[in-house]
Amino acid sequence: MFQTADLYDAHEGNVQVCTPMFQSYGAKKRYFGAIVTIKCHEDNTLVGDTLRKENGKGKVLVIDGGGSLRCALVGDLIAAAAVNNQWEGIIVYGCIRDSAPINEMEIGIRALNTNPTKTVKRNTGLLNEPVNFANVNFHPGEFVYVDEDGILVSHTPLL
Repeated sequence: MFQTADLYDAHEGNVQVCTPMFQSYGAKKRYFGAIVTIKCHEDNTLVGDTLRKENGKGKVLVIDGGGSLRCALVGDLIAAAAVNNQWEGIIVYGCIRDSAPINEMEIGIRALNTNPTKTVKRNTGLLNEPVNFANVNFHPGEFVYVDEDGILVSHTPLL
């Protein structure tokens, strides 16, 4: 079991720390893995496709939704697909919906907030491009560590 505070102390200067702005959802409070990124704005088509089709063992999906609070990029059906495909967790720079059923699922999700509004499906978005939010650069293939204290990003594996 790891703690982000201990990882920070052991690797100070070599990790990035997200600005604390995220709420915690899902039953899993600690998770880590290789970063997979999606950049999308108010369209979760690529999010659903990725979580439904890709095996996520050892991976965390980092979604740059532009910080939009107008609709949700992850709901209970997409979260259930992530659980079924063994994703370690999801970080959403945006909203989720269906938080009550998601909180019963064995997945960790960090998001800005909740909103019951669904997205418009325009089939837009970028997969595995570097994204930046919360004062952190997220690069595909790097590593993210999440626990009750926050989110750390490292170029190399820390565990």
